[in-house]
Amino acid sequence: MSAKLGALEQNDTWSLTTLPQGKHAIGCKWVYKNKYRVDGTIEQYKAHLVAKGCTQQKGIDYLGTLSHVVKLVTVKVLLALATVNGWSLP
Repeated sequence: MSAKLGALEQNDTWSLTTLPQGKHAIGCKWVYKNKYRVDGTIEQYKAHLVAKGCTQQKGIDYLGTLSHVVKLVTVKVLLALATVNGWSLP
């Protein structure tokens, strides 16, 4: 778990700041999960640090939620199209 936490810090996943006046901190917890092979043996232990969303109030603690997710194959297709068509990338 310390390796996972170290990786989050090294990747600048978050930055520590002071809370604004009148706001309260939202807790977090570790969620553990095992990844299994086809034969049923454990392949990998997984741990995720997640916010305790049940303590959040919409409009006070957050305004909306959005998580962009893209598959690697989609990025490869777009790069291939850009190359074939001579598109410039910003």
